[in-house]
Amino acid sequence: MTTFNVPTREDVSENNQAIFDNLNKALGFVPNIFATLAHSETALSNYLTFSNAKTAFTNKEKEAINLAVSEINKCVYCLSAHTAISKMNGLTENEVLELRSGKASFNPKLDALAKLAQNITVNRGATDASVLDNFFEVGYTKGDLADAINLVGEITITNYLHRTTQVPVDFPVAVSLEETLA
Repeated sequence: MTTFNVPTREDVSENNQAIFDNLNKALGFVPNIFATLAHSETALSNYLTFSNAKTAFTNKEKEAINLAVSEINKCVYCLSAHTAISKMNGLTENEVLELRSGKASFNPKLDALAKLAQNITVNRGATDASVLDNFFEVGYTKGDLADAINLVGEITITNYLHRTTQVPVDFPVAVSLEETLA
């Protein structure tokens, strides 16, 4: 199998170097998954534009989607990154683990959202009517559904990129749900 290196600033185009500089300023480093996108002249910029787009969701709601989808897609990179990001956004370790399992007993809206994200991912968009009805019953709108599907697509991009390239995880590695139940 082809080995994928994580490009450094010197390895990428001038446009991507500027993006690396901005990421370094904002985050203090360039996450390996973003650097891997920089193998392409356009993929990193396109992804960051997509991922930084406005949404109706709070940061906790976005993380509910990211965690539920990344668990289904078995992406250890994204589970690790979004566990750290979720904690920075006020979620506890137990809340993160629940969201990864597609539920949130601690919050009915996050519960409906995590179930929706999980169901969309498992069923490749053929969402179960009961899951969709529950999403609307807790107060979400058709516009929120469109935003949720965008976010499922966004995290799926990096899930698939990591699953394909297996670049090193540069966040504290998230434990598997199976390990937490043992």
